[in-house]
Amino acid sequence: MKAARFEYAQPATCAEAAALLHDSAGMGKVLGGGQSLGPMMNLRLAQPELLVDVRAIAALRECTFASDAITLGAATTHAAIEDGCITTQTLDQTGNQTGGLMSYVASGIAYRAVRNRGTLGGSLAHADPAADWVNLMALLDAQYLLQGPGGSRTVGNADWMSGAFTTALQEDEILTAVRIPALSPSARWSYYKFNRKTGEFAEAIAAFVDDPQRGVRRGLIGATDGTPYVIADAAPLLDGWDGAFADAQLQAAGLRPHTYEYRIHAVALARAAAGISKGESA
Repeated sequence: MKAARFEYAQPATCAEAAALLHDSAGMGKVLGGGQSLGPMMNLRLAQPELLVDVRAIAALRECTFASDAITLGAATTHAAIEDGCITTQTLDQTGNQTGGLMSYVASGIAYRAVRNRGTLGGSLAHADPAADWVNLMALLDAQYLLQGPGGSRTVGNADWMSGAFTTALQEDEILTAVRIPALSPSARWSYYKFNRKTGEFAEAIAAFVDDPQRGVRRGLIGATDGTPYVIADAAPLLDGWDGAFADAQLQAAGLRPHTYEYRIHAVALARAAAGISKGESA
């Protein structure tokens, strides 16, 4: 099957892209890497009247590094994060600021062909609960920079995703960049993803960041039916293994005891905790 008929536009600026989306009255879609939207259009699960191709907008590929945060343009590809080819910067800075976490996660996304074209912003705007970036950004408490016809605004992670495939992004807004807090040099992390074969979306994700210098000891339970569940204070799982606490967090994430989903997430959480206690990725 092929996509239904649509109009095509390739704006040069974020403001022009937002104006095109506004004029489409909700019938426009943004094209970034196209790794999710393309198949959906071919299956006619999505039938936009206008496709706004943002790949030519240079601002969406800009990345800036500061002592306390990394700001990555929404058009940054998974492969660029994996390889360290982020415009004129190198991932040595990103690696130092996230302790190698982002490049590690990027390397496990789908297949190389997908990583070459798929973008950070596209994945976050699509907001599949089983996707890596929505879970990692929740763990790191990222901020989302948006632009619409009325100007720009910033959305905190807690307000970004309200459910599966549902975000704070309005129909006439585009995600321009993501601001990610930097980890201190002494921070530790772990990230565990369970999928049956390479390239599949995860059936369970668990991750931890332990950064006492910044007062962050956070955990995450992801790839559930809804939004990623953040364990704000994961000390009982980082300083040992409190089974009752783990059970309470799994149930708070919407997982029912004795089900298959509960069990695989419980194993993922335990393995991620074990990985960070050894100072390595799970």
